[in-house]
This record gives sequence, C-alpha cells and structure tokens, in this order.
Amino acid sequence: MTIRKLIFTNLKKSAKNYYLYLFALTFCVALYFSFVTLQYDPAMNEVEGSIKGAAAIRAASVMLIIIVGVFLIYANNLFIKRRSREIGLLQLVGFTKGKIFQVISIENIIMYTIALITGIFIGFISSRLMMMILIRLMDLNEVAELNYSNQAVIQTLLVFMVIYIVIMVVSALFIHRQRLINLFQLQSSTELKSKKISKWQLLIGIVGIVAILFGYYMSSKLFDGDFVTINSLFAVMLLILASVIIGTYLFYKGSVSFIFYLIRKKNNGYLTINKVLSLSSIMFRMRSNSLLLTVITTISALAIGFLSLAYISYYSIEKQAENTNPNHFSIPSFEEAEDFYIALEDNDIDYKTIEMELYEVGADLSNVINGPTDDNFFKPDDTTMIVISDEYITDVDLNREESIFMNVQGVLDEFMQMDAEEEFTLFTETENITLDYIEGKEESIVPFSYSNGGFPLAVVDSSVYKQLITGLESYEEYAGIDIENERELEEANDLYNSIYGESGRGYGSYLQSIQSQKYTMGMIMFIVGFLGLTFLITSGCILYIKQMDESEDEKRNYTILRKIGFTQFDLQRGIRIKQLFNFGIPLILGISHSYFAVRSGWFFFGTELWTPMIVVILIYTLLYSLFGILSISYYKKVIKASL
Repeated sequence: MTIRKLIFTNLKKSAKNYYLYLFALTFCVALYFSFVTLQYDPAMNEVEGSIKGAAAIRAASVMLIIIVGVFLIYANNLFIKRRSREIGLLQLVGFTKGKIFQVISIENIIMYTIALITGIFIGFISSRLMMMILIRLMDLNEVAELNYSNQAVIQTLLVFMVIYIVIMVVSALFIHRQRLINLFQLQSSTELKSKKISKWQLLIGIVGIVAILFGYYMSSKLFDGDFVTINSLFAVMLLILASVIIGTYLFYKGSVSFIFYLIRKKNNGYLTINKVLSLSSIMFRMRSNSLLLTVITTISALAIGFLSLAYISYYSIEKQAENTNPNHFSIPSFEEAEDFYIALEDNDIDYKTIEMELYEVGADLSNVINGPTDDNFFKPDDTTMIVISDEYITDVDLNREESIFMNVQGVLDEFMQMDAEEEFTLFTETENITLDYIEGKEESIVPFSYSNGGFPLAVVDSSVYKQLITGLESYEEYAGIDIENERELEEANDLYNSIYGESGRGYGSYLQSIQSQKYTMGMIMFIVGFLGLTFLITSGCILYIKQMDESEDEKRNYTILRKIGFTQFDLQRGIRIKQLFNFGIPLILGISHSYFAVRSGWFFFGTELWTPMIVVILIYTLLYSLFGILSISYYKKVIKASL
C-alpha cells in the first residue's frame, strides 16, 4: 500500500468515525471568522455606549481562540491515543517514526484545509446573520450588510495555522516518546480496570459530597451581611470556588462509584442486563475520567452561570430603567425645566410634572439595620438620608411618629435587612426627631443619582418634614416629567435631547436609559451567548468522542452478550440508561453549581431571577442532549455490527 493510499484510507475511516470532530472544527472556524469579520466591520465603530463594539468583539475572539485551542489539542490527544495500535503496526511493517508523523501531518493538513475552506465560507455567509442578531439585541436602527474582509481571512488562517503547529508538535512528542510495546498497551491502560471499592474511595466520595454542599452553603451566606469587606468577600469567593471544584473532582473519583456500589450491593450482586451495561460501566470509568468530567462540569457551570447573569441583566433592562428613572424625564432645576415645559406645550404634548426640594439630613439607623456592618464600609449610627414629605406620595398618609423608606432595592436589601417596627432618628444641627420605621418599598421616587446611588429615602409626615428642613439652606431641586400619551414619548424624547443633550448629572431620560443599557447588555449578551455555545459544542464533542472510544472497547462484550441470546433491543435499553448518566450527571451537577453561584449574587445584575435562568437552562439542556442522542445512535451501530 502506498503512503497516498494509506492516507486516504485513514481519512475515509476518520471521516466515518470522527465526523463530529470535523463538524466542531468547521463550526469553530466559522464562528471565529464571523467574530473577526464583525471586528473589522465599519459599522461596529459607530456603536455608542459604555462598550466599544470592535474592542468587545476583539476580546471575545481571544477567548474563543483559547477555548478552541484547548479543545482541539485535547481532542487530538484522544485521537492519537486511539490510533496507538495503528502506529505500532506501522512501525512493525517498517515505517519510521518520522514517516508516521509525516502521514499524520498530511492527514491533519487535509482535514484542516477542508474545515478552513468550509468554515470561512459558512462564517462569511453567517456574519450577516450574526450582525442582525447583534443589531436586534442592541435595538439599533441599522441594516445588517454582508461585508467581506481580507484581514479577517488572513487572521483566521494565521490563528488556526498556529493551533495546527501546536497540535503537530504535541503529536510528534507523543510518537517520539512511545516505545513499540507501549503503543499496543496504551489504549487498554488508559481506562481504570479495578473493580474493587476501597475504604479510601468511600472516604473520598463522602468528602467530595461534603465539599460541594459546603460550597453551596457558603455561597448562600456570601451576601447575607456576614462578609462586608472586600478582602473577606474575595477570600470567601476563593474558598467557595476551591471547595466546589475539588468536591466535584472527588465526587467523580469516589462518590459516583460508591453510590452505584451501594445499588449493586442492595441487589446482592445480581444485576439486570440494563444495570450491567450502565451502572457497572459508569462506576469505574468515571473514576478514570474524573479530571475530564470535572473540567466539563466546571465549563458547563460557567457557561450556564454567565448566560443566566447576562440574560438576567438584559431581561431586567426596562425594570432597571424604571428604578433609575421613575419619571420619563428628570431635570435638576425648576428654572431649566421651564424650557422643556414650553417645548412640550408648543408641540401639543400633554404632560404632568412633580417638583421636589430634596434635603439631606443625618440619620441613626442602628436599630433598623439588622446584621453586622463594617465601619470602613458603612456606619449605620452616623449616616445621611434624603427626606421627603408624604405629600409627594399619593397612596401614603403617615402619622407624625411614622416613616417609611422608599427605594429599598435588592442589593441593599440583601446586604442589610431592615427590621420593621423599630425606631430610628433623623437629625440636623437644630432638630433631633425619633420615628417608627413602618416598612420599606422597592418603588423609586427619584432617580438613583439623587439618592447616593440608590440608598433609601425617608418619607415622613408633612409636619415633621417642615420641622426638619427649617433653617436648612442646602438642597437639590428635582423636576420629574411624565408624558401622558405613551405614543408621544419618542417625540418628547427628541425635544428633550434638542434642549439638554448630554447635560450631565441629574438629567435623565427613560428611553435613553433603556437604549444605553441595551447597547451595553446587548453586546454582552451577544458575546456571552456565542462563547457559551462554543463551550457547549466543544464539551459535548469531547464527551461524544470518549463515548465512541468506550463503545469500541466494549464491542467484544456486546458480541458475547448477543451470542448468549440478548437482543439488540435489550442492549440498547441499557445503553440509553448509561448515556443518561454519562451526559446527565455532568449536566445536572453543572446546573446545580451555576444555580447556587447565580442565586448568591443575581440581584447585582437585575430584578428577575427565575424566568431568565429557567430559559437558559432549558435551552442549554436541549442542545446538550443532542450529543447524548448522537452517542446512543453510534452505540446502536456498534451493537448492530458486534455480531
């Protein structure tokens, strides 16, 4: 057989067995090329907001290179170890290590060339779709155009050429270091063959579960007020991360085997064919794959967590805008607000307004705030609050001794729980008034920029308000304007911009706030979404490739089972249970990790937890399940060919 024929025979065999790897490689090329095309798209530089479009895409493309590079190197290691027996046979028939490396290099060049050509073509076609998605997420009035960039092509070729060189160096080192006898033993030695559960593994399993539960417990306490300094928060976060990751590794190393061992022992060692093909195989193979499964679980948790937080922020944009701008427009001067009133009247736009003088007074909240505080962070017995009269709140009528707090938002409420029916004191240089704290409301009455970044405001009886502000000369003016007909809001917004433009602190527009957040969060949602998709594809492909290897290793067992009378249906039912565990355990554990991570601090990102997170989990689970279905399909072919 000539080298050329050998190469094409191997390629044909590889295409049959590892088509999903070729698909993943093509997908990675297409996704990277699309990102780079967007990076060089002139329209990206016109995006205004807190994040520059081209810079954000560039950062995402670097992350994409790292993800794709690690995946391709690891997948190549799996392939070359799988072909160790083939490499050994080639050496037996006279091939030198250099000639074998040449064959493998040419095979990879052909595969990479196909993937690059196909991926760049698909990436070019899909770049317009990606731009449309980005424009939609950012709510821009732009038209997506199909743009070709020579720079994008060159950069894509250079990046994947570097990845190819790294992969070939790793392959060359592998071939050079392996002795001939080791090549025939390598494949069988990669999987753990021990069938005994030791006391040490029992201990490892218990420690793994305890470590994970400890991490979950600490995450639930992270923002309860027990840790308020930056150093303590950082230290606890590191502790949680280490505990969960180490616990996950020990879980795969010992917990899974021990749990399945108890199931087997409960049946006195007598297992059905389904349990033989599922539990018995998984309980030992997961121990040998514990590091890989830990990485995949961690990646899944990160992907689901970041996607959830990004979607929480995007989903909460309108609610956040309402909290930031309780009125459609805000102006920090009664005199300057007159110009806007006149413009609205000239254009026959009906509006209503609220004008308030905001006074800041001293406050002692030591009885109201429940939980430990740090004097360097916040002093509850010596702070300040804005005080307003209950005359400005239509549904509130307080007695002289009562007070409520407005703008009690999620972050503050998580850090500092406030006890109702407790006394607190408001004071000035001349007055000192003690009031009963009745309740806190999330509703905002003035923008965050007026309330020390979102600190609650004290609403008091009008007589108490007059008593407190007597003699005070320093105050802020706030004029809030609401447009009565929502259809005229955009026209009013144009008038507002023409009068005030970028005027600075105290000026605010509800529509501009929404648009600004969509600029930022739309870009973040776009990047996190596609990086999460890449995480999903690469981790799913790795699990699929491992299952292909395991199916080939177990083919002899299927032959024996079929010879003694078990049907294809009998074996396939056990395989389906096995794949449910193989793909389900990392997924469930990843979802669990991400839930506790997101649950501990989601309120920093938005106002709604469950809907965004459930949507992300369902979509991720659906796409992830496709790899399990493909694995079952491959196992069916192996079982069918086993006899």
